[in-house]
Amino acid sequence: MAEHDVVIRNGTVIDGTGADARTADVAITGGVITEVGHVDGSGTHEIDADGALVTPGFVDIHTHYDGQAVWDERLQPSSWHGVTTVVMSNCGVGFAPVREEDRNRLVELMEGVEDIPGTAIHEGISWEWESLPEYLDAIERRRHDIDFAAQVPHGALRLFVMGDRGGRGDAATPEDIAEMGRLAAEAVDAGALGFTTSRTRNHRTIKGEPTPTLKAAREELVGIADALGHLGKGVLQVVSDFFDIDDEFGTVRAMAESSGRPISISLAQNAVFPDQWRELLDRLAEGNDAGLKMTGQVAPRPVGLVLGLQASMNPFLGNPAYVEIASLPLDERVAAMRGDGRRAAILAAAEGHNGVFGFDRIFELGDPPDYEPKAENSIAARAQREGRAATELAYDLVLGDDGTALLYTPFLNYVGGNLDATHEMLAHPHTVPGLGDGGAHVGTICDASFTTTLLTLWGRDRDRGKFELPYLVQQHCRDTARTVGLYDRGVLAPGYRADVNVIDFDGLRLSPPEIHHDLPAGGRRLLQKVQGYKHTIVNGVETYRDGEATGALPGALVRGAQPTPV
Repeated sequence: MAEHDVVIRNGTVIDGTGADARTADVAITGGVITEVGHVDGSGTHEIDADGALVTPGFVDIHTHYDGQAVWDERLQPSSWHGVTTVVMSNCGVGFAPVREEDRNRLVELMEGVEDIPGTAIHEGISWEWESLPEYLDAIERRRHDIDFAAQVPHGALRLFVMGDRGGRGDAATPEDIAEMGRLAAEAVDAGALGFTTSRTRNHRTIKGEPTPTLKAAREELVGIADALGHLGKGVLQVVSDFFDIDDEFGTVRAMAESSGRPISISLAQNAVFPDQWRELLDRLAEGNDAGLKMTGQVAPRPVGLVLGLQASMNPFLGNPAYVEIASLPLDERVAAMRGDGRRAAILAAAEGHNGVFGFDRIFELGDPPDYEPKAENSIAARAQREGRAATELAYDLVLGDDGTALLYTPFLNYVGGNLDATHEMLAHPHTVPGLGDGGAHVGTICDASFTTTLLTLWGRDRDRGKFELPYLVQQHCRDTARTVGLYDRGVLAPGYRADVNVIDFDGLRLSPPEIHHDLPAGGRRLLQKVQGYKHTIVNGVETYRDGEATGALPGALVRGAQPTPV
């Protein structure tokens, strides 16, 4: 009889601790790693990893699978990209706690903030819960391809406790704050990983209203954080514009100081304050030097919009001659746009202005996608070289592949037209990769592939400023896991959870995103496949082989922080 369930042999092991790569075997029994080195015993399932990387599974701590976890057993696209654990309910949005009369308001909030079709949410969610502990019970009943954890979303919590006052953004009373804190602590005690909130003007409901949490006072946020502090459990997550950096970061720091709980913030370079991220890094460092645990979550490539005739946005979105046909099915719209009359009308209406987007910042995405495009490859620059209008070139490009072609416009982390700022953020001792938003922005952004970009762009393909692979693996395995209190995963060592990737590193290659109509009620979403993940193992069970699902569903709800294996 075999001594182990699985033995992965002769791979180049990068164990997640930052240690150098080494040739070794990895043995798995009962869902945990039992040996790393030379394994004499045989496995019921043997995997030849000669020439391949063997890494821990990626831990993605910023996703929005709150609805998809209810209706879908596969948390794709994340699970295609080597991710074995996701953390959802970020940015203060989610579906619990909720009263029956407020369900639609939470749908409108999720649809507006995270671009998930409301029709899909209404069709896919069963609403068999009111409290957040009941929501955890509901999502735990379905098996999944990867592990997932939930948090307490401030928007839902505020609406549940304060009703219309909370939805309008009214100030919370001391009694409101105490009740929100009590419910947050109850949820964390039941297995939620922590508490999340949003303080950015970019987040609005589908009706254009600000999030309920936008103007929540410092006293409210500190009060809720204190409830977790008294419990001695849970992490905190904040997304903010930091327009008033002293006041906003002061609130973040006050939450951490008062509660003693770890806190993370979303960190990116924006065009309004292009150097603000450096000041935020300095303040994170000061907080950690003072004994606080403060972390910045960093996107490893630009946060950018995917544009196309099937996507939520395209370069002609507000063009009156395009609006006349915008609701037609794709094939009919493409046929109309190829007609000389419609083409002339749309281009004439676009003459003299760039519409919603500037063509000097829009690029053809390409195959494989180019996520660090050069200025000379913008549509504006290409059109100038070709002696024609940028609108005309953009028109031809969006009609490519029978109207399924996609363009790309980076809007965060790309002020200088390159990713040098991102390199500095990724190299900082108090940041981790994140912000992939898996499960969200399904018609505009497809960043759940950040894990693959981290390896390919920063570990292999970039001309300058590459990182060593052990650092990158440590960052998106052990370090992300520890940021949210999951100390049982992210490392290949005896006793740790057996979440493993076997990767053909040289063959690792992203495909362009594609629109699929596979959400409930026929809703659309962007999905992005990848080549090079030879085997993905979750809880000791192979879930994907060469990009195809094996049918196994060993993933489960992670309830609360997990200790380091003894």
